[in-house]
Amino acid sequence: MIDDYRLYRLNFRERTIYILQGLAAISIIGFLFYSSLLSVLPLSPLLIIYIKRKKQQLIKKRKWQLNLEFRDGILSLSSALNAGYSIEKAFDEALAELKHLYGNRGLIVKEFIYLANQIKLNITVEKALIDFGQRTDIEDIINFAQVFITAKRTGGDLMKIIKATCETISDKIEVKREILTLTSAKRLEANIMKIVPIGILVYMRLFSPGYLDILYHNVIGVIIMTILLLLYLTALIITDKIVDIEI
Repeated sequence: MIDDYRLYRLNFRERTIYILQGLAAISIIGFLFYSSLLSVLPLSPLLIIYIKRKKQQLIKKRKWQLNLEFRDGILSLSSALNAGYSIEKAFDEALAELKHLYGNRGLIVKEFIYLANQIKLNITVEKALIDFGQRTDIEDIINFAQVFITAKRTGGDLMKIIKATCETISDKIEVKREILTLTSAKRLEANIMKIVPIGILVYMRLFSPGYLDILYHNVIGVIIMTILLLLYLTALIITDKIVDIEI
């Protein structure tokens, strides 16, 4: 069980890899834009930004994975309810099925274990689901919890509501998959465009040595290259936002 899906704590291996990647990128930028590896020091704040963006990517990936698994979770829950189990017992039955699908390390398995334990401690299903939605900050889970609570209070048909919710989530997931497939070529083009400016600088340094010397080791040159670097970093951010389509 994860306390807050909006946060990501890097383990030692991940932290080491991302620090080394960031230092390598900063060193390349420092050499190409300023012709000095000492520029790594003033560029070091970029390492913090790089690690922060990696964390955001990992958070998004984890939430997407949980969203996929949650669909299977409520499918299993719906099957248990259709078999005649009470809502409390249905979570135990759904958990057993999910363990066969994802093993003990699946995100939804850990969450359903926590939900089942809360219910055994006499915490209401409604409160447990609300806590689940708040911790994950996933729209589908939050909506499911709210619909579930409303159905319980008004005496609605839980099986029908859960089935309808599952269909809605499945439709959203399929739409997002289709969008990712359709935009995969554009995202590849965007990634290529990201490295084009760096590639041009590498080409000029290798095949036209001395051509850019006028921009190095003088105040005006440093100012110009810094402006170009800021424009390049801004373009990277804008490109990522363009290809990042939310459903």
